[in-house]
Amino acid sequence: MKEKCKKYEALFTFANDETLLKHVQECPDCKEEHEKMKKVSELLKEAKPLLRKRKQQNKRMKIACVLVAAIVGGVSFNEIDQSYDVIGSLRYGNSISIEDMGFPVDSYGLLMVD
Repeated sequence: MKEKCKKYEALFTFANDETLLKHVQECPDCKEEHEKMKKVSELLKEAKPLLRKRKQQNKRMKIACVLVAAIVGGVSFNEIDQSYDVIGSLRYGNSISIEDMGFPVDSYGLLMVD
């Protein structure tokens, strides 16, 4: 049984096109491998626009998610600040306690669990 030629990968990677094509014309094993690579190359060329389109859609989706998170976060923080005066406590040093938020606390000021 004849051993299969293993030069194609090395020639494809390191040699110039002229050397590769010369070897492909002489070697039937490498010619078969070269035909397979042509098919793969054609498939990649066909899929490239679809992959670019998907990449753009993913980028737009990420931007939309960041914008929604920023809006929701800003509105939520504004509501929390109006209820508990977070910014005022940060500016003037008044701290918000759990008791101020309406949770049951024990004599030490810790959250009481029944």
